[in-house]
Amino acid sequence: MSGSTLGVEDKGLNANARHSDVNWEQLPGLLVCNESECSAERKKSLRARYCYGVIFLLINLTAWFIRDYGQRLFPHSHYLKACGIEGLDCFRTMGVLRVSFGCFIFFLLMLLTTIKTSKLYEVQNAWHSGWWIMKFIILVASTTSTFFLPPDVIHVYGEFARIGAGIFLILQLISVIQFISWWNNYWMPDEKRKQSCSIGIFLSTVSYIASICGIGLMYKLYVPRFSCSLNIFFITWTGILLVVMMVISLHSKVNRGLLSSGIMALYVVFLCWSAIRSEPGGQMCSPQKQMNGRHDWITVLSFLIAICAIVMATFSTGIDSESFQFRRDEVQQEDDIPYKYGFFHLVFSLGAMYFAMLFISWDLNHSMKRWSIDVGWASTWVKIVNEWFAATVYLWKLISPVVRQARVRDPEAVVQQTNN
Repeated sequence: MSGSTLGVEDKGLNANARHSDVNWEQLPGLLVCNESECSAERKKSLRARYCYGVIFLLINLTAWFIRDYGQRLFPHSHYLKACGIEGLDCFRTMGVLRVSFGCFIFFLLMLLTTIKTSKLYEVQNAWHSGWWIMKFIILVASTTSTFFLPPDVIHVYGEFARIGAGIFLILQLISVIQFISWWNNYWMPDEKRKQSCSIGIFLSTVSYIASICGIGLMYKLYVPRFSCSLNIFFITWTGILLVVMMVISLHSKVNRGLLSSGIMALYVVFLCWSAIRSEPGGQMCSPQKQMNGRHDWITVLSFLIAICAIVMATFSTGIDSESFQFRRDEVQQEDDIPYKYGFFHLVFSLGAMYFAMLFISWDLNHSMKRWSIDVGWASTWVKIVNEWFAATVYLWKLISPVVRQARVRDPEAVVQQTNN
């Protein structure tokens, strides 16, 4: 007994001696990558963004193929049994939602596994930037598994996807407004950089001329007669918003110049044009044509451009995590990740819901025609409300500093009156 006890004590002393040789203050430094390793990991992380963008594009194309040509892959009895008498339209809508649900699950898993990543040497960074074969297997499994779920589950997801798509539009709007503010500050006159305001004046002039021309062009193209009261209302109200944004930005208390309001005017005009373009065909004031089963090259090209626009909007919003940071004074370290992985995958998961709503025009009960995207009254009103909301947020961004200053001065005035 005594011998065994001495042996245990000797082992404990040796272990303590080994631990005492380790410099615990230098241990965190062992986990830090050197300059070349950090540079390689950073480049790998930046390249991974484009890989996710390509994956997202392929999923969009898969959803389109399932919607327009999926009925050829499945027997008629399959979607008739699942959807009832109106089986074909139901199958197209449910097919898009199933692909969207699989994409959402994939990026949600990526979000949960990378949300706490902050350094390039962490294991989560290697998972985000590599392991593509494993992630491809997970993507295929998540997408195909949704086709075995009952229609009621997919319908619930469709209702939930409406909310997620709305959140995506809000995030995209914030990103656009932050970009406009950065663009305005970049071209403002700066004495340190010896930069004049001539470029800013030129850009603001071009923006307003293009916006006014856009208003006039929409009147000419989309108001063929005075009975098109809804289009007249949309275009006229957009013109009023342009005037209001210009007047407030030039107000002496705001004094933000014309560049930011000019770029915002272009964005608002674009949203109005896109909303009118989404009006369903078959009406005298609608720009949509009745194809009767035929599709010209303009329709196909417009459809492909729309899909690329969805991918670009998702990608640009996903990498713009700085616009959503509450603290702007954080210093970027050499071993920090170049962008927030959690936010990136969150935007892509919401983007999966967004593209589903565009493919089915925000309507869970009816399908769209082939080679069409985001066409219908629901899509029109979503874009119009988005336009009005964008103008409201921008105007609040202009006047909020003035309102805060007024609130700060009011207590000071009260104190002075009480002292007198």
